[in-house]
Amino acid sequence: MAKQKSGSRTRAVRNGLRFAILGSGSRGNAALIECGRSRLMLDSGFSARETEMRLARYDRDPDGLNAILITHEHGDHCRGAASCANRFGVPVWMTAGTYSALKHQFDEKADIRLINPHERFAIGDIEVQPFPVPHDAREPCQFTFSDGNARFGFLTDIGSITAHVVEVLRDCAALVLECNHDTRMLRDGPYPPALKARIAGEQGHLDNDTAADLLSRVMSPRLRYVAAAHLSETNNTPDLARSALSQVMGCSPAFIDVAEQEEGLAFCNVSEVWL
Repeated sequence: MAKQKSGSRTRAVRNGLRFAILGSGSRGNAALIECGRSRLMLDSGFSARETEMRLARYDRDPDGLNAILITHEHGDHCRGAASCANRFGVPVWMTAGTYSALKHQFDEKADIRLINPHERFAIGDIEVQPFPVPHDAREPCQFTFSDGNARFGFLTDIGSITAHVVEVLRDCAALVLECNHDTRMLRDGPYPPALKARIAGEQGHLDNDTAADLLSRVMSPRLRYVAAAHLSETNNTPDLARSALSQVMGCSPAFIDVAEQEEGLAFCNVSEVWL
């Protein structure tokens, strides 16, 4: 049964907010967000078995998960949601639109928590702020996370920049930002025209230059850490993504992290970044 959650705010905690990425790309996406005694998984694009293997790389046990949070219903973000929820015994949080697309995957025992994409809520010690994004899904949203002091933004699977997205992402201490493709590589690459148009469309994915433009709009003295994510293995390279974002940050490309499909991304302590 789907249950409507009630809004709330979390208190600040002393032992900080941090995140890691288990894998990022068209073959599967998942990230960990931790604060205090709370741990959630953002998206569940890998099987339960693969998720366990990837968690082990970070010395994490699935028994420690408090929740799975889903951005939208595309398979690379949710194909493992039902199996992970059943195997790990955790609730799954998503919008009503996303649930309408995925409900056939869950049995009646599944603990589904419906969220309003315009309303903050808390999962344990983690304050979660969802925000809607233009993407070709039923009710997609992305998120910022906070411990009451430091805040970071996680933004993938967005086709164009909106004023609301810019407003929500201002004053983050850290930002994970989609750099899906290089426009020239996509144009000259092997994909069929219809797929190229979908990716480059206003409800598709961000190219490196548009991601850099967004970064320039949300820059503030608080922003100390940026990582590129959801890179296409066919239509982009880590070096191109780093180059685009580093020019905005005014830093060496080496200081821009890239979340990879197989290796993911090591933990970033957002509280330490801000302090």
